[in-house]
Amino acid sequence: MIRGSRCGRLPEVPLYEYVCRACTREFEELGRADARPPCPACGGTEVERVMSVVAIGRTGGDAAPPVTACGTCGDPRGPGACTR
Repeated sequence: MIRGSRCGRLPEVPLYEYVCRACTREFEELGRADARPPCPACGGTEVERVMSVVAIGRTGGDAAPPVTACGTCGDPRGPGACTR
């Protein structure tokens, strides 16, 4: 059994999304909520964790509408992605 695991499974580690403030690159990183990994592109340490867009499959006529750009600033990551 692996230490920290339940029922012999590997421990669950969340996947977080970040945006580098220096080069604006978006990247994902496995880790703790309080971690701030360096940007893999430029090595910058000023990174911001952003909300992930989650896709949930639905069928039929009640399918969810597609995610569109933020109505405030046009950010392609969707509503709430910007800080305005």
